[in-house]
Amino acid sequence: MGSVSIQTKWSETVNPESPWPEYPRPQLVRNQWKNINGLWSFAIQATGQSKPLNWDGNILVPYPVESSLSGVQKQVGKDSVLWYKRSFEIPSAWRGKRVLLHFEAVDWETTIWVNNRKTGTHRGGYDPFSFDITEYITGSGKQEILIKVWDPTDAGTQPRGKQVRHPRGIWYTSTTGIWQTVWLEPVNNTYISSIFTTPDIDNKTLKLKVNTENIHPGDKIQANVYYKSKSIAKATIDAEETAVLSIQKLYLWEPGNPNLYDLVVQVIRDNKSIDQIKSYFGMRKISLGKDEKGFTRIMLNNRFVFQNGPLDQGFWPDGIYTPPSDKAMKYDLKIIKKMGFNTLRKHVKVENRRFYYWCDKKGIMVWQDMPSGDRYIRPSEPDIERTEESAAQYKLELTRMIETKFNHPSIVIWVPFNEGWGQFNTEGIVQLIRKLDPKRLINSVSGWSDRNVGDVMDLHHYPEPVCPVPEENRAIVLGEFGGLGFPVAGHTWVEKNWGYKKLKTEDELIKLYEELYRKVWEFSEQGLSASIYTQITDVETETNGLMTYDRKVIKIPVGIAHRANMKDEQ
Repeated sequence: MGSVSIQTKWSETVNPESPWPEYPRPQLVRNQWKNINGLWSFAIQATGQSKPLNWDGNILVPYPVESSLSGVQKQVGKDSVLWYKRSFEIPSAWRGKRVLLHFEAVDWETTIWVNNRKTGTHRGGYDPFSFDITEYITGSGKQEILIKVWDPTDAGTQPRGKQVRHPRGIWYTSTTGIWQTVWLEPVNNTYISSIFTTPDIDNKTLKLKVNTENIHPGDKIQANVYYKSKSIAKATIDAEETAVLSIQKLYLWEPGNPNLYDLVVQVIRDNKSIDQIKSYFGMRKISLGKDEKGFTRIMLNNRFVFQNGPLDQGFWPDGIYTPPSDKAMKYDLKIIKKMGFNTLRKHVKVENRRFYYWCDKKGIMVWQDMPSGDRYIRPSEPDIERTEESAAQYKLELTRMIETKFNHPSIVIWVPFNEGWGQFNTEGIVQLIRKLDPKRLINSVSGWSDRNVGDVMDLHHYPEPVCPVPEENRAIVLGEFGGLGFPVAGHTWVEKNWGYKKLKTEDELIKLYEELYRKVWEFSEQGLSASIYTQITDVETETNGLMTYDRKVIKIPVGIAHRANMKDEQ
């Protein structure tokens, strides 16, 4: 591991033989798979050069090259490319199967060769993608993967979130290359490629759309629903149809009681199972509605639940974009729950699929931001005009984010734009999201430059909270506030750090935090539906966190935070 000013306790537990060994796709599970994280060869070369003849050393995948956990800790930049190489073997039990090579996320433009044959390319920093590499496999011995990645970071217009080449203030270290799990999977010639589950609690049904590869005439889809191992519903349909399963025994998903149903889906041919996957879903509804005072509110399962959570940027001192481990990632969620929050806003970053799985399991509602990119506008300025290429790439990555995270009950709100970063064609983007996902709410613009579209009017205000004017057709929310800075000696990324309001003692921090939340609860009586506090952890130069960046110090004791964060404990 490279040197770093601070690191989390999980750094020491990373096993270079098998980092991130957990199954990466919890909503479409097959028993057979092979994780190929670990030590790969790497080289950084100028763009335009051919494949490396010499390699610079080893890199620990899936940690980004800029991170200390990668063992490299170097920047790449727009004028260079990052090369990866490793070999693998196909287990003998997979003989006769098709082999898929999966990448959970690589930032940003990826080209892959298997055994010196070009396999495919992909553009996008946050979405999982895969290639069928069956025809590129030779014999039964070692196979070689070669990968080239180019990432312009903030020199390009692609979605990139808070990543910059020169970190400062609210801008942080970039992530280049592989930053989530790489894995192999054997499948039959006919297999399930994706599923889409749409719950309807009012009608007690679940819509199930199953996408398959190489389906034969007469093939059927069989779906079985279980709750705590007990059979609840089943259906058999033609492969092209959408199943509507009757869920008469309704166990709703909500933060205090995150009930989940198990789902088994099979492709049946001549009364035999050709492919089977295991999944799960939650029965929950997110909508707008009027409360007894006539305020338009965000409703969960047809009742008003105030959504209170921290801003969660998902950065780590040792892994940058990549948490050191699944345990480390779960720890943040555990603290969020212990502090009495029921929500988080995943800020201009998309996490790995296990993150949303744990939010589903733990009962944390998620506002999912689209990573921002391209130019900015001030609150008073009109939407930017993107180039055709920039607009197309944004829409592609937005679509991929929604499609690949569609089934998670924890995700309740999509946030396409934050504070005017890359904001364009706002109304058209809202329409696109509505078409892709008509069942969730849309916070079209978090922070400013409101265009009177979407389901939410969202203000940002630091440090104290404010309340937007209630509206007839949209809920009002406070998308960011707080930012109380409190640096803890020995636990800061750099000595020169900052907060929206800098405090000197823990007592000052606690007192002001409690004051801010008393105001939030007053505003909740005036129509406010949600609040997002900046933020769960410090990030690089920012000391606005409820925890230090290394997660070793919780700045406000959990019990005190819990009391402040719970209206009924005021």
